Amino acid sequence: MKGLELSRQYFEAVGLPMLEAQFASELPRIAAGLVGEGSECFGFDDEISRDHDWGPGFCLWLSEEDYAAFGARLQAAYQALPRSFAGFPPRSQSEQGDGRVGVFPVGAFYARFIGLNRAPETMREWRALPESYLATVTNGAVFRDGLGEFTAIREKLLAFYPEDLRIKKIVARAAIMAQSGQYNYVRCLRHNEPVAAQLALAEFIKTGISMIFLLNKRYTPYYKWCHRGLRSLPLLWETGGRFADLATETSGVRKAALIEEICADVIGELVRQGLTSGGSDFLLDLCPDMMARIRDPELRRLHIMAE
Repeated sequence: MKGLELSRQYFEAVGLPMLEAQFASELPRIAAGLVGEGSECFGFDDEISRDHDWGPGFCLWLSEEDYAAFGARLQAAYQALPRSFAGFPPRSQSEQGDGRVGVFPVGAFYARFIGLNRAPETMREWRALPESYLATVTNGAVFRDGLGEFTAIREKLLAFYPEDLRIKKIVARAAIMAQSGQYNYVRCLRHNEPVAAQLALAEFIKTGISMIFLLNKRYTPYYKWCHRGLRSLPLLWETGGRFADLATETSGVRKAALIEEICADVIGELVRQGLTSGGSDFLLDLCPDMMARIRDPELRRLHIMAE
């Protein structure tokens, strides 16, 4: 069983009856679900994942006022729940995994990851948010939220970056993909600099995967899950196979060809989304056209690789 489904079943079979019995009047104001750190929140967990920070558990979110009024009592009731469930042992917890389940104030939960107890309201606030943390606070599932406070922030974040910022990030990714993959990878090989070539290749893969997430209007998760995350995207998910080939291929010539194939996939989608008119197979050539489509003057003044 996947951890997210285990969490849902645990909540419905064990958590909800406890809330109905002990917090009947407060229940309409309590949000419940599983969101945050951990592979199970992204749906990427497997048997290997169960060695730490995995098992029965869920989150309960309260407004600041409600947390002050009955948060401690609710946390005590949560801790008193049966720790084993459906044949699964108690949730394992590493030293770094403390605080992933239990009772949280809504604002503090978001602030822990994005530094804000609300959705960002300005371009400057949006630009300051680490993308992997945006992925962290918008993953998983909300089982119920009568008050709607937790979900309201979540939905604003899921609506994705302001379009001007998305375009600027896409421009930066395109420039880095061109520099690291289309240009410098082969040059490093010709200079007999294998370490530099590997670094260029790694930069291209990392940036290329991020580009595909941006084109899908999804946040790129933590690095060890980002390639796997491509499989769930509606656009360019098949390009993930090219990245896998690029990582395992031993021929520098074939790697260079795969880089061009990936860039061609990306350029095709950029044109389909109306972000550029195309006209070149070198991503860097398309950046000025995309920059011109940004309306925000502050973003337009940024360096082409800045975001």
